[in-house]
Amino acid sequence: MKTLIATTLLAAAALFTVPAAFAAGYDGDLEEANIDVSNEASLQRGANLFMNYCMGCHSTKYMRYNGVARDIGLTEQHMEENFIFMTDEEGEPVGVGSLMENAMTDDYGEEAFGVVPPDLTMTTRINGEDWVYTFLKSFYIDESRPMGANNEVFENVGMPHVLWELQGWQEKVDEDGEERLELVRSGQMTQSEYDRAVRDIVTYLSYMGEPMQLDRQRIGLYVLIFLGIFTILAYFLKKEYWKDVH
Repeated sequence: MKTLIATTLLAAAALFTVPAAFAAGYDGDLEEANIDVSNEASLQRGANLFMNYCMGCHSTKYMRYNGVARDIGLTEQHMEENFIFMTDEEGEPVGVGSLMENAMTDDYGEEAFGVVPPDLTMTTRINGEDWVYTFLKSFYIDESRPMGANNEVFENVGMPHVLWELQGWQEKVDEDGEERLELVRSGQMTQSEYDRAVRDIVTYLSYMGEPMQLDRQRIGLYVLIFLGIFTILAYFLKKEYWKDVH
C-alpha cells in the first residue's frame, strides 16, 4: 500500500511539473501570469485581442466559435459580427458553428516565417501560463532577424512582434554586466495596460487549453465532500463489524 501511495504521488508530481520542463530552454525567471479563468471580462478582452492580433497566423482548430461564445459570456450574434474573419469558398463568412481555423496554408506559413505557425489551442498546457505570459512581454529589436525582432524567452523565434503597436519596442541593454530589456519606443498602452492585455490573452489561451476546467474544479469539490462523508460512514461501519470480532 505504501508503495502504491508513493507511486501515485510521484506520478502526480510529474504531471504538474510538465509545463516547467517544456519551459526549461529559458534560463531566466518567468514572470507570474496570475490569471483568473473565472474572470469573464478578462476572457472577453483576451478573445478580442487574440482574434485581432493572433488569429491571422495561428488557428485554434479544436474549438468552435459558438462554443467559445457560450463559455465566455458572448452571444452568437456578437461572435459573428466581431470575431469571425474567415470566409468560405463563396466569400461568405463561415458559420458560427465552424472550427476556429484560419486561411493561411502550411506552404505559405513556412515560406513567410520559416516554419508553419502552430495551432495555439493547447499552448498553455504545453508551455505553461507563466512561460506564455513572459514570452509575449519579451520581444526586442534585433535587426539581424528577418522580422526585425527577437525574443528573450524563445531565442530566434520566427514570429514577429505582433503586439508592437500596443507595447512599443524594447532594446536589449547591458547594465553592469547584466542584460535586460528597456522600452525605447512607447506603444499605445502604458506598461501596466500592456501587462493586463497580455494577461487577458493568456487567460483566454488557458481557457482554450481546458474549457472544462471550472466545471472540473467544481465537480472535484463535490467529489471530495462525498469522499469525506463516505470515509466517516465507512469508519463507523468498520467499527460496527469489528466490535463482535474483538
